[in-house]
Amino acid sequence: MNHSSHSCFPGPRSGVPPTYEMLKEEHEVTVLGPPPGPGPVTSTVVNIRSDTVVPDHIVWSLFNTLFMNPCCLGFVAFAYSVKSRDRKMVGDVIGAQSFASTAKCLNIWAVVLGLLATIGTIVAVIILSPGIAQMISEIIERRRHGGH
Repeated sequence: MNHSSHSCFPGPRSGVPPTYEMLKEEHEVTVLGPPPGPGPVTSTVVNIRSDTVVPDHIVWSLFNTLFMNPCCLGFVAFAYSVKSRDRKMVGDVIGAQSFASTAKCLNIWAVVLGLLATIGTIVAVIILSPGIAQMISEIIERRRHGGH
């Protein structure tokens, strides 16, 4: 590491660390505002167009990747969401919309298949549990009476 002396405060006190008074003076100078002058004050306005806003569905894709990931649809949707975000960053709105649309479709399918699998599992447990309990009780009864 090179520890050369570099000061943020140029001037006669450049080798001395800044004191509270020095910092206060500099703050007071910046608070006073722009210097008075005969010219007009200019300002810059940045307009952000609303038609370039493309939802990339990255949070939804991440949720599906972590919790509902049938057939790896959540992971693939996450990949498309990242591609959509990348396209949006370089200014390719059409590409971003295309990748976002694919990610949305994959997310919908991941949620539908995940919910169907969850509901199917719950229904199967409810329907099959009395039969399984009866089969277990019959096996226990046979072993008590010595039969195999």
